[in-house]
Amino acid sequence: CETCSEEEAKYRCPRCMKYSCSLLCVKKHKLAQSCNGVRDKTAFVSVNEFTDLNLLSDYRFLEDVGRTADAAARHPTVHSPTTKKLLYCLRNKARKCNIDLRTLPIGFTKRRENSTTFNFMEKKFYWHLKLIFPHCHAEYTLKGVPDDRTLADILKPYIDPVESDPVVCQRLRMYTMSPQSDVQILMKIENRKRNSVRYNELDASRSLLDNLKGKVIIEYPTLFVVLKTLKKDMVVLGQ
Repeated sequence: CETCSEEEAKYRCPRCMKYSCSLLCVKKHKLAQSCNGVRDKTAFVSVNEFTDLNLLSDYRFLEDVGRTADAAARHPTVHSPTTKKLLYCLRNKARKCNIDLRTLPIGFTKRRENSTTFNFMEKKFYWHLKLIFPHCHAEYTLKGVPDDRTLADILKPYIDPVESDPVVCQRLRMYTMSPQSDVQILMKIENRKRNSVRYNELDASRSLLDNLKGKVIIEYPTLFVVLKTLKKDMVVLGQ
């Protein structure tokens, strides 16, 4: 026993691996070491010591995490009347702007990450917006983008040779080195068959609100910034 050093050890603490001989020594070691006696499921295990039991333990730990996350998503506060009222108001305001805004059920990733709001004082949307640059395998998420801002202004910090961030500019070098006339902004048309994917071409000189009018938006807009010379499998509606 590592506590009294007198009796033969019978127990081993799952957390700190200390040997004890009796319940009294177990309590003493917990008090002395500030140990709760609960096995640390996230403790480091070297590859040489990793066994099938460790693998099973990790698997069960991930299952517990999944159940906890699912329970949190089903919590009554998430489905409260206040939340539903805000979503209804958001969809109603979008409808008045001729935008078919649709929201997903609780639990979907796009529903959780959407931060779009409507300012009643300014009577203006502040959109959650995702920009995808497929030729450079890059994507950026913007929050609080006012609906009266033009797409050209939104893209300036990314592809403008002068005003863009140096790090972003280097990553999107293919875009910054190309003439602006070769840059095309597309948005996927929703509710089409998988074998008939089409895109709407947006006008960079017009505001975000003007570009979204008459379109179906699921949670928030996702814009694809492409180069006309490299665009292959992205077919614009009408072509």
